[in-house]
Amino acid sequence: MCPIWRLLVLLSLLSLPSALHKQGLAKAHVDSKPALARIIAQGLMKHNAEHRIQNIRLRLMESLNASGQMAPGMVGWLISSMSLQQQRESSANVTNIQLDYGGIRMSFHKEWFSANISLEFDIDLRLSFNNKIIKIHVCMNLIMEFCLEKDEFGRRDLVIGSCGVEQSSIYTTVLTEDISPKMKHFLRHFRENLVKVTPHLVESQVCPLISEILRQLDVKLLKSLMEQAVAHKFNQL
Repeated sequence: MCPIWRLLVLLSLLSLPSALHKQGLAKAHVDSKPALARIIAQGLMKHNAEHRIQNIRLRLMESLNASGQMAPGMVGWLISSMSLQQQRESSANVTNIQLDYGGIRMSFHKEWFSANISLEFDIDLRLSFNNKIIKIHVCMNLIMEFCLEKDEFGRRDLVIGSCGVEQSSIYTTVLTEDISPKMKHFLRHFRENLVKVTPHLVESQVCPLISEILRQLDVKLLKSLMEQAVAHKFNQL
């Protein structure tokens, strides 16, 4: 990447966008975050991460149907007994997506760092045998790890580590009221399947995007930003 292009990328990522204010985040709160957190936030907004997460709806019902074939109790019976046409008429739309851009938490240790991002969204479930739309709220944290490694010539390179949803952070709750006892039993199993399915779908959209954002940065610049963040944290002790 030529020096001029690197400078343009950095200036583009570090400038605070008006989109932050649309998310209801205070400017002072964002400014207090490490530069790398702001770079990730900018990149996610620039590449419209919410739209990418919304697109998991295209695979959500397919994944849930596959999971439901082996599900115990009523949920397995309901889904497996649905015809192909009924499954196609069912839908699970992803709405009200919120990524906590201003709350991205960074951790640093020598030449290793991680980013912890919170997100939440609603799933509007409509089944062919029940015209009522059932809204389910989903929350989770996604953690992505990186490090700078030296090659045999002493040159550093960005290495992408693990990236995944923290299993203990996944939480689902049914927002719709006035649900029949039988449907409540179905939803209990359905939520269990959501916990299994949605993390992988979210990871497939967000992890490659964060990796792409950071790979645009010069490695020397990235190391400098890491050192600044560590120094800032040390000064606050």
